[in-house]
Amino acid sequence: MDSLLAQKKSKQKLLKKISCVLFDMDGVIIDSEFIHKKAYFETFVALGLDVSESLYKTLTGSSTVNAFQKLIAHFDLDEDPNELVLQKRKRYVAYFENDPSLHLVHGVEDIIKYFFNKGITLILASSSSMENIDRVFNRFDLNQYFSAKISGADLAQSKPHPEIFEKAALLGNTAKEHCIVIEDSDNGIKAGKEAGIFVFGYKNPMSSGQTLKDADIVITDFEALKKYI
Repeated sequence: MDSLLAQKKSKQKLLKKISCVLFDMDGVIIDSEFIHKKAYFETFVALGLDVSESLYKTLTGSSTVNAFQKLIAHFDLDEDPNELVLQKRKRYVAYFENDPSLHLVHGVEDIIKYFFNKGITLILASSSSMENIDRVFNRFDLNQYFSAKISGADLAQSKPHPEIFEKAALLGNTAKEHCIVIEDSDNGIKAGKEAGIFVFGYKNPMSSGQTLKDADIVITDFEALKKYI
């Protein structure tokens, strides 16, 4: 019991020194996982692929091109992953632009403003393409709060590789020990941990099948972050 209390106090002391927050986007800022899934599965059907739920869950958090590269290898396909990315993206955009119910994750706008008003640097680190990132940020007027945005689609490696969060910390001009990551996927959490950054796992009910087991702290609502930072 004393050991657990000491660990809790150590975490609280560490988190009081946070000056940069690295946000994932899909499932953390916007509840878009369901339209990504519909766009993916429409593409799978067009290809004649039977992708199981368990296989699909392993792709969550990866860039789209990385996801299709994995599937091409898994099913031994003779397909161009970049062409499949374009097919899936076209379907996603159609859903995004024609779904008026698409919304920010509950409580995330408030926590973004909370961090911003405390002078904390905010960096977006998403596996989505920059085109999709800009589409979300323009629709929900989020650019004013973030110092920089980085897309995993533009990097050599995809989550769970730590490259995106290593670069995000550099963009935030902040030492890793003064950063936190907020993620909703196991691949994203692993990327944050491999980068040597403290990770909050956000348990989004829309992001099914993610264990969040490697997160330093798991939260079910963003209000909980205020007691740490």
